Amino acid sequence: MVLGQRLKCLLLIAVMALSGVHGVRDRTLYGVDGLSDNYYRYSCPNAESVIQTAVSTELDKNLKLAAGIIRMQFHDCFVEGCDGSVLLDGSNAEKQALINEKLIGYEVIDAAKAAVEAVCPGVVSCADIIAYAARDSTVKLSGSRWEVQGGRKDGFHSSASQAEADLPPPEFGASQLIDSFARRGLSTAQMVILSGSHTVGVADCSKIVGRLYNFNNNQMTDPSMDPAYAEQLKKDCPQNSWNTTIEVFMDIITPGSFDSSYYQVLQQKKGLFTSDQTLFNDARTSGTVNTLMENGRFQKEFGDAMRAMAAVGVKSGSQGEIRKYCRSVNY
Repeated sequence: MVLGQRLKCLLLIAVMALSGVHGVRDRTLYGVDGLSDNYYRYSCPNAESVIQTAVSTELDKNLKLAAGIIRMQFHDCFVEGCDGSVLLDGSNAEKQALINEKLIGYEVIDAAKAAVEAVCPGVVSCADIIAYAARDSTVKLSGSRWEVQGGRKDGFHSSASQAEADLPPPEFGASQLIDSFARRGLSTAQMVILSGSHTVGVADCSKIVGRLYNFNNNQMTDPSMDPAYAEQLKKDCPQNSWNTTIEVFMDIITPGSFDSSYYQVLQQKKGLFTSDQTLFNDARTSGTVNTLMENGRFQKEFGDAMRAMAAVGVKSGSQGEIRKYCRSVNY
């Protein structure tokens, strides 16, 4: 009898050790730092559906914001980790950095946060909402769906100078991109896969005039760019215009549709940024570009790569909090 009771106690302790406020942990679903699929299944069962509805409603008003939300997760995770720091307001916050000048979609996150706070106050972090919203935005653009892990805490700090230092600019070559992603635990292949989100991207003329008119001392235009494409871009972006209102699609085959045609664009030497075209030109990445031209493979690989990126620099415990409002820390 005593032995039996002791055995029951030991089993109970073992179960408790694997449990948290969200229930017994399924190790096959859990990632780093306590992230898990269906994280809010006990604390806020309808969290994902509430967020999805709010995101969809906002995107129906302006579908252009969908690409902005996907980009937002990248910009969040590469600075301070995936902690919602990109959302914080402030004169020196990340959103004030020049590299974040064109980042859009904050109102989508605000709407999703308000909706989930109405049903489960103080439970779902803003960092998690970005991750769910990025997935839902991809689906809205006819892209793949993947399971998003939850469990991130919101960070306390946001720095414009840190964003400028950490986010790879469009002038980066393959070596710089490989190093930037590797420092965050992401592989070269994952870097190429995540770059595929540019299939729904746009850029203003100021970001490409260097490739068109001031490439180097010997050549005005980047020779790796298809000549006819370069001439078309020069018509769209006249020299010395530095226009920040005229936008150019990054995927000229199926702009606005989330698919693998971005990689076909690179094969045709029509990558808009240096950081795009280098993926096809460099032997270390060209093989991955070629394999991702098959849309089914790209869709599957993209979801997996987004899950990996969403685990970068996650904060837990006292490292973060659950913000009441995504634009400010709790007081």
